[in-house]
Amino acid sequence: MAEVVLEGVGKVYADGTRAVNNLNLHIADGEFLVLVGPSGCGKTTALRMIAGLEEISEGTLRIGDRVVNQVPARDRDVAMVFQSYALYPHLDVYENIAFGLRLRKLNKDEIDRRVKQAARTLGLEEYLHRKPRALSGGQRQRVAMGRAIVREPAAFLMDEPLSNLDAKLRVQMRAEIARIQRDLQVTTIYVTHDQTEAMTLGDRVAVMRKGVLQQVAPPQVLYDRPANLFVAGFIGSPAMNLVQGVFSRNGDDLTLTLGDQSIPVPGKLLEERPALRGYLDRPVAVGIRPEDMEDASISSNKSAILQSTADLVEALGSDLLVHFSLNVPQVVTEDTRELAADIGADEVPSGSTSRGTDLVARFNPRSRVREGDTISVAVDTERIHVFDAETGVSIWGDSDR
Repeated sequence: MAEVVLEGVGKVYADGTRAVNNLNLHIADGEFLVLVGPSGCGKTTALRMIAGLEEISEGTLRIGDRVVNQVPARDRDVAMVFQSYALYPHLDVYENIAFGLRLRKLNKDEIDRRVKQAARTLGLEEYLHRKPRALSGGQRQRVAMGRAIVREPAAFLMDEPLSNLDAKLRVQMRAEIARIQRDLQVTTIYVTHDQTEAMTLGDRVAVMRKGVLQQVAPPQVLYDRPANLFVAGFIGSPAMNLVQGVFSRNGDDLTLTLGDQSIPVPGKLLEERPALRGYLDRPVAVGIRPEDMEDASISSNKSAILQSTADLVEALGSDLLVHFSLNVPQVVTEDTRELAADIGADEVPSGSTSRGTDLVARFNPRSRVREGDTISVAVDTERIHVFDAETGVSIWGDSDR
């Protein structure tokens, strides 16, 4: 096991394209770090530089106590699990797992010990003599992981290993990977586009955009205190609702105006976000997560209420996703354009309507709201997020501006 440290690491291709810019990360010994972001954000390039499959253009990469910038991939003591299983179809599971050990000319008893130990860890003991074609997708992915585990490397590198599996298998394999990493305590760097994977697997999550690290923090910190609009919109499902709003003084408290509606906000928001004092009476970007809005008819919150009409109601069993609109401008910045492009939407983020901006609320399943109903939406104003409308930076303390 070993720590992995990237100091000012960058990647510039021959045509001048910059894929990664000034990446600084310190992955502790035994830590599970997830790199997440939209397609083309540089996360896989960063992983490949750590693996030695891409040359580092600038900066320093250390694995353990060694600078490995010029060290060949085979000598870096890392094991990589790819998106494709890359199994040898003519070899059985035992030989697929043992293949790398035979290349390293380990003795037969040591190979047998490592393969069988990996098989026990991965639940593959009864499949050791099957060929890959006789295995399910999840079993094949476990074989690919077994091939990495038996090498007993300093670090595991995983590049979207679950993307070829169906939804149910992905959930099962997420739990499996988390258990294995916890048992082995091997430093692991995991790349994914799926923010649910990132949030459930990582000790910390690093969010990247256009080759630049946006924020690295434990999953709950990313969720509760996103550094900017991009992180706020990328982390969370359904995504955070983003609209333009104006805060103004109302005695000791505040009033938040959203288009043609206003709701009271406790003055403690200014205590938590002192920099917000410099933004009073001018437009800011306001973020409200779907779960921080409730059906006012069954909520104890009877003060911060927004009125609208339910355009669509999706019953998920555990809750209701209620789609509605507000006559308020939506937030359009480079961050939100990037988020829209990632989901294949137009340049202006999805949600633009002649009525203003579409929002989604996550209602309790006890709600009786149906499509077309007039609804009263109670907003948890203690959970509101606020961002600079121009820079997209989250507004907190004066030092954070």
